[in-house]
Amino acid sequence: MRPRLANAALLTALAAMVAACQTPAPTTSPNRGALPTMERVALGANACWFKSGDPAFAAYKLAPELNSFSGRPRILVVHKGSPESRPLLVVQAEGSPSRLQAFGPMMQEPVAGRIAADVNRWSAGNKACS
Repeated sequence: MRPRLANAALLTALAAMVAACQTPAPTTSPNRGALPTMERVALGANACWFKSGDPAFAAYKLAPELNSFSGRPRILVVHKGSPESRPLLVVQAEGSPSRLQAFGPMMQEPVAGRIAADVNRWSAGNKACS
């Protein structure tokens, strides 16, 4: 009976040593470049602000401008009835890792805090709506 106990103890110790030597799997984090960041933000804004029927954004329309030759992909929020008018919100990213900016008249309204929180969450890879 003793040899069996010794074998079991040896196997347990060996398994623990092998497990300790394993390198943890790398965690995948989202690409931090300007374009991938703004793609995540555009998808989040479209799903959470516009397609969801959110009353805070009901009068507006999303106008993504992700194919930017200036290196600053961006999304615009414009009046639904006049998309050619001046944007009420501009969210843009630049560089890698990207630096985000949000500006325009909506950033002076009570919804500004929510916009900032949503944009930061989506840019980090979290797809949840607020």
